[in-house]
Amino acid sequence: MNDEIKALWRSLALLLRAHPWHGIPIGEEAPEIFNTYIETVPSDTVKYEIDKKSGFLKVARPQKYSSICPTLYGFIPQTYCSRNTADFCSQRTGRLGIVGDNDPLDICILTEKVISHGDVIVRAIPIGGFRMIDEGKADDKIIAVMYGDGLYSQWHNIEDCPRAFVDRLKHYFLTYKDLPGSEERICEITHVYNREEALEVIRRSRADYHDRFANLESMVSSIVS
Repeated sequence: MNDEIKALWRSLALLLRAHPWHGIPIGEEAPEIFNTYIETVPSDTVKYEIDKKSGFLKVARPQKYSSICPTLYGFIPQTYCSRNTADFCSQRTGRLGIVGDNDPLDICILTEKVISHGDVIVRAIPIGGFRMIDEGKADDKIIAVMYGDGLYSQWHNIEDCPRAFVDRLKHYFLTYKDLPGSEERICEITHVYNREEALEVIRRSRADYHDRFANLESMVSSIVS
């Protein structure tokens, strides 16, 4: 890419909104500290999620009953859950045929502060995660604390969280897709894992992103460098 084209793209970047999945950098300190994009907050009565083509938030579905996610919820930019992530899930569960969900890596962020809406960037520190399988697809949920939070920054590993809180969060993900009147569970959580395992999941999702979007990463790097 020549200098004139780079200069043009830099100028456009000042005028155009970055795509939250690809245009927000994960950060140089990842996976220990990284940027996240928040889609849904606890006060939302509908579940919002990113439209992967446009980068805008869309309404995914109304929250069922009183099932509301008790944390900030979103994803880690520049991650992707595919072969490397699915292989790790298979290794840990002993199950064959697990595939990735082809989405960015999901994250729940704990904070004492009230954040009233999504579509914001939050810095986070991982402390653990849920190994969730959704219809045969690896759908991990990283659990993190907001960087600099006065209360939750004292939690460094999932073991620091009260059991009741972990159970509440598990209940949300085990039921948020259930159909009314159905006894069949769509989602399954096989393990609650610690910080070190969460770091490995993030690394693998980064490798999957590089495998899938290497050309995009190279182009973005050349523009901002």
